[in-house]
Amino acid sequence: MARKSVVAREVKRRKLVAKYAKLRAELKANGDYEALDKLPKNSCPIRLHNRCQLTGRPKGYMRQFGISRVTFREMALKGLIPGITKASW
Repeated sequence: MARKSVVAREVKRRKLVAKYAKLRAELKANGDYEALDKLPKNSCPIRLHNRCQLTGRPKGYMRQFGISRVTFREMALKGLIPGITKASW
């Protein structure tokens, strides 16, 4: 489980990105790079990092499900993810 402060920081970044997305797109289209520099650093979508929605784990993230591989395996074995079964042969 990731530290709560790290997860909270990532949530804060996502809110900033959403808030400034429209303004950032307009400034880029106009070529106004000086105004882009004055926007908050964390409003840039490049600074976002994918994390597991349940545990906050940064590594082993599966985009299709939005969770880490560890959480995915636990949920799949319990039958919590529809259409996913453990392979056996």
